[in-house]
Amino acid sequence: MAHEVANLTLAEATTHAPFVDYARCIDASSRPFNHVGDWPEEGQVYPVRVVESHLEGMALVHILGFQAEAPYYNAYAPHRFELLHTVWLN
Repeated sequence: MAHEVANLTLAEATTHAPFVDYARCIDASSRPFNHVGDWPEEGQVYPVRVVESHLEGMALVHILGFQAEAPYYNAYAPHRFELLHTVWLN
């Protein structure tokens, strides 16, 4: 995907894929010391997209609408989330 690493809004994300996933944060602990920007709250449900990271070699969860700085922008490890629903926008 051309937008592997980006701070995308919900509207921007849906121009790249015709669906939105929703996930609940189940682990907000151990925030990395070098993370600058928004951080998820445990128990909250967020619109997300799951993207295979070429840098990390695994799928990362991007929270749509969050703003964070490099190197990972708004990408979080998959163990921090429980995927709940996929909503197709057709």
